[in-house]
Amino acid sequence: MSKSEGLAPHTVVSESTKATRRDFLQGAIAVAGTLATTGVPSPTAAAQSPQKRPNLVYFLGEGQRADALSLAGHPILKTPNHDRIGTEGVRFNNAFCTNALCAPARAAALTGMYSRSTGALSNEHLGKPLPSDIPLFTDLLKQAGHEIAILGKVHMHNGVEDRNWDYYFGHNDPGNNYVDPFFKEGRNGIVGPQKQYHNVYPDDLTTDKALEWIDQDRGDKPFCILIWFVAPHEPFFRPRRHLDLYNGVPIPKPATFDDDLKGYPGKPKSFIDAENKIGTTYSHVACGSLEGMTKDYYAGLVAVDENIGRVLDHLEKKGILDDTAILHTSDHGYFLGEWRCFDKRLMHEPSLRVPMMLRYPKRVKAGTVRDEMVLDIDIAPTLLDIAGVSTPSHMQGKSILPLAARPEPTFRKEWYYEYYEWPNPEHVAPHRGIRTEQYKLIQYVMDPTEGELYDLKSDPGERTNLYNKPEHAKLQAHLEQRLETLRTSYPERQKI
Repeated sequence: MSKSEGLAPHTVVSESTKATRRDFLQGAIAVAGTLATTGVPSPTAAAQSPQKRPNLVYFLGEGQRADALSLAGHPILKTPNHDRIGTEGVRFNNAFCTNALCAPARAAALTGMYSRSTGALSNEHLGKPLPSDIPLFTDLLKQAGHEIAILGKVHMHNGVEDRNWDYYFGHNDPGNNYVDPFFKEGRNGIVGPQKQYHNVYPDDLTTDKALEWIDQDRGDKPFCILIWFVAPHEPFFRPRRHLDLYNGVPIPKPATFDDDLKGYPGKPKSFIDAENKIGTTYSHVACGSLEGMTKDYYAGLVAVDENIGRVLDHLEKKGILDDTAILHTSDHGYFLGEWRCFDKRLMHEPSLRVPMMLRYPKRVKAGTVRDEMVLDIDIAPTLLDIAGVSTPSHMQGKSILPLAARPEPTFRKEWYYEYYEWPNPEHVAPHRGIRTEQYKLIQYVMDPTEGELYDLKSDPGERTNLYNKPEHAKLQAHLEQRLETLRTSYPERQKI
């Protein structure tokens, strides 16, 4: 089990069992050094020859909500190629990010660690690399015999250019240029200068390059390719083929869209003062209306779906689709008008929830659906597990692959969230919180008197704030204690 997440509700992590920063650093260095010299596989893969290890494809969506799939019952958006991954594999109904912001979420996925433990807290200081003693899961795969590549929107510290990629075709920009995009390209650990491409949609170009790299002759070596899309990031530009998509299609208002006109009942001042509201800021002109923003967002996801389909079809034509484990998820969710909000950052469900699907017929039964809570920090351990590579002890997530075989009700009963960036373009205040299967507690760091508490079972829309209500004092105190226990159980690193 992952640190304190498997503890009983009233268990407190003692100082003797809590990992210190020194322990973490020494463990990370030891793991990286050991694998660098030996490439030790996990026991389940000890009998496998290198050529039998699966290929890995990791699709990362950009701000794709958990419900932004036709497989999830979306009434407007059609995503047949996304859906194929879920229907031919396992789909997780309760998948979440641990910091709903691009760069920290991507660092969590690559390292299997919370933001507080990597120091990658925000979108700031993107030119500084992640600490070299923290291995990415791709580093460990390379040491174990995989060829590794990352393509598309990297958008994290130094664009991870300093790691030894066999192939790199990425950009470190939040939204790139949708018409004439910029990319850096590199091979064998050397990344070249930035180059501008003209009259090409960035995700189409990313997919072109991905297919070219997949086709390279690498003998018996398996590959791991990360294909990370930029659409539908603001300003939500569409490819030419979809400029008229959704014309005349009505966009329904979320139930809480007009809550601002009522004074945001139950919401604290930190929430009300945030400037992540549709039609409120000159710095987000693409978020000027609910209808325009939402249709552009959906059209971008249709383009992403087409490119996912290109990759799946290509693998199938090569005869290697079923020898390839395919993971799809997103860095965070996105508000589409709930409480009139856009963007992410906040710990509310539209921002927090992400899709998570895994297709690998050799170990995953088609049509499997699971309700356990899974996190972005589980991605690294999962892909290592599939590849037969041991998960380092410093990683704070755990493999979700066993859930494909059978449910595990005790897999994760509670987990920790923290958002750090301040100041930020939307004036969203730093906050932390705990989410259990039924409850959510949010604490605003700059004003400790403010918070939000929801019973997600009776109030899934998070409309009735129970925070500081006398009749819920015992529940609030318990969740506050659990939140502090979780927070202090993960070693904290200096901000990068």
